[in-house]
Amino acid sequence: METRREPLDIATGLASSGIWDTYVVYEDPDGWSIAGGIAAEVLLTPRCIRTTRDGVVTEDRWNGNPLDRIQEFLESLSIADWSAYGWCAFELAPLLAGMAAPRDGVLAHLVVPETEVRLSGGRAVIRSLRGAALATAEEAVTHAAAPAGGTGRPVRVDLEADAGDYLHHVASLVRDIRAGLLQKAVISRVVPVPEEIDFPASFAAGRRANSPTRSFLLSMGGLRAFGFSPETVVEVDPERRVASQPLAGTRALTGDTELDRKLREDLLADPKELHEHAISVKVAVDELAGPCEPETVAVTEFMTVKERGTVQHLASKVVGRMPEGAGPWQAFAAVFPAVTASGVPKPAAYEAISRYESQARGPYAGAVMKVTQDGTMDAALVLRSAYACNGRTWLRAGAGVVEQSRAERELEETREKLMSVSRSLVGRADRTAEPADDTGAAEGRPRPPR
Repeated sequence: METRREPLDIATGLASSGIWDTYVVYEDPDGWSIAGGIAAEVLLTPRCIRTTRDGVVTEDRWNGNPLDRIQEFLESLSIADWSAYGWCAFELAPLLAGMAAPRDGVLAHLVVPETEVRLSGGRAVIRSLRGAALATAEEAVTHAAAPAGGTGRPVRVDLEADAGDYLHHVASLVRDIRAGLLQKAVISRVVPVPEEIDFPASFAAGRRANSPTRSFLLSMGGLRAFGFSPETVVEVDPERRVASQPLAGTRALTGDTELDRKLREDLLADPKELHEHAISVKVAVDELAGPCEPETVAVTEFMTVKERGTVQHLASKVVGRMPEGAGPWQAFAAVFPAVTASGVPKPAAYEAISRYESQARGPYAGAVMKVTQDGTMDAALVLRSAYACNGRTWLRAGAGVVEQSRAERELEETREKLMSVSRSLVGRADRTAEPADDTGAAEGRPRPPR
């Protein structure tokens, strides 16, 4: 159907309409996708994989590579031209590397929606497995109001939360690097949000103020999140072409043209930032050489500067092509998690992150993704995001630490990144708190829905 409404208004209107308990909004260069309801579902935990199709739930223990099980389930679906949407937790990464698995929490959660809306070029394509749901979605695309901004009252957060501990952890990590334990690690800090927020309204406000490479808004299995991703973890097209987009090296983006120019020049001349970026690109090249034909792997962009909301980054792009018979999950396994949100070498970085971060990351530094039956995958790095689960709402940001790092500068970088989200938060009109989950899930990591 034709539509003159702004895609952001349609997407957030659908999300806030209440017609779906489970939804994912995903923006990529081709437009906007809104996935609503559940036709099929796969949920991975450290102990089991739970799948749902045709209303039948199956739960099994898994062995080997869990991504193979996810791929097998999706490929077995009888739904024509399916698309799957969802997220993978950062804690999936150590498990894929053969390290100890976390004790609990969701590692991956994907749904094939009952209804899907795609918005591009003034058109809305609506597909559904049920006629009634199709009519409801069509009505909502036409009339559902964009969120009015909740209470209209901005929610203030304390960007200094955990600052003292963070300075100490950066200094300790620099000593680890100088001792030869690793070359780089990204460590993060959590900033609590003191009240519930209106997620669709906050997402809409933040999207208008940000310039992400991808954006997303989701409500799945007790987790709500939105974010403005500065880079992709991996992109795979039907011809098996693969791309990854490492960003590392950061300065503020203030809106003052002259100051931003000076900060950009400082970024391009800073040995610490250049070193951090260069080793991240090298890792991306090495990783893509695994699933791709080696002669096809190349750096097509190197150390350009990309503006992302309140920050500007050094950015590169690495591409390759997989051989016949290879699929997107192989590319994802090779590069996940993004080196720019983990470290070098990755196993040592996982250990450092576990040492210096007291809360599980969950979706932070993981991926939100869209996967389709024709072999495409688009996986965005989850940064510049807000989260709510189990009665808590929080933000999280980190900085890449190398031998030349200064703790005060890395702390300032986390403030710059947090502002990409914190300045757009608006309170909920309904202040009634959600019931706390009584399953004892680790903070920041949702339990599987029961």
